[in-house]
Amino acid sequence: MGTPSVYIKDRQKVEKILTAMRQTGPSAVQVISDFDMTLTRFAYNGKRCPTCHNILDNSKLISEDCKAELADLLKTYYPIEIDSTRPVEEKLPLMVEWWTKAHHILVQQRIRKDLLAVVVQESDAMLRDGYQLFFNHLQEHDVPLLIFSAGIGDILEEVIRQAGVFHPNVKVFSNYMEFNDTGVLQGFKGELIHVYNKHEGALLNSSHFQELKQRHNVLLLGDSLGDLSMADGVPDLENILKIGYLNDKVEERRESYLSSYDIVLEKDETMDVPNAILLHITGSK
Repeated sequence: MGTPSVYIKDRQKVEKILTAMRQTGPSAVQVISDFDMTLTRFAYNGKRCPTCHNILDNSKLISEDCKAELADLLKTYYPIEIDSTRPVEEKLPLMVEWWTKAHHILVQQRIRKDLLAVVVQESDAMLRDGYQLFFNHLQEHDVPLLIFSAGIGDILEEVIRQAGVFHPNVKVFSNYMEFNDTGVLQGFKGELIHVYNKHEGALLNSSHFQELKQRHNVLLLGDSLGDLSMADGVPDLENILKIGYLNDKVEERRESYLSSYDIVLEKDETMDVPNAILLHITGSK
């Protein structure tokens, strides 16, 4: 994996935001985060870790034919998703096409709800090192953690439940499965959430943001440029600190990440930097 690196383009700006956030304390802050490859690891011992979709794709609930179809989709669309030379407008319809096709294939597999926990348990999904401190510290200080994910909400929740950190302050906005009366997958609920419309998920849930209206400071965690819009639904935003995990295609994407995120973490499989910032904001160190 190489040695983890931390890049900060404008140190003065970051220090100013951190000072302001510490002064107002935990009662004025909320954390908005992506899930796959942000709260979960990108790789472990040189081997890629699975996303929520991968957990299902690699499981015994999916036929070999289906796995091959999903792998083909990944081969076609993933390079487009991470291509920093293509404008978002161009990627958008292609991402929708990808997720729609993938969801359609999954529905044909007649997946059973009662087997999802086993699938997660048997997978190689791992939250980043230091996740206990991250989740537990937020809970102890009553700081809301909003997770926006283009993945599968049912799988995502199971990952954090099995890690023992699905606390009441955690709210998840994602693609949820719809099961029939016998517990078999028949579709997905609501509008499709993909990597470039997460903020719409935020805006649709504006009633939830009403509960958060005193929280004008945001710590945002993401691993793609699409994640930067996740805080767009926050009213009266005062301070936002954006932390970006740069996991893949590092050299060619570094510049675009540095001009968009305040802090860029390269090849870092830990929550060390977000944890240090949380401890600082809450006056715990």
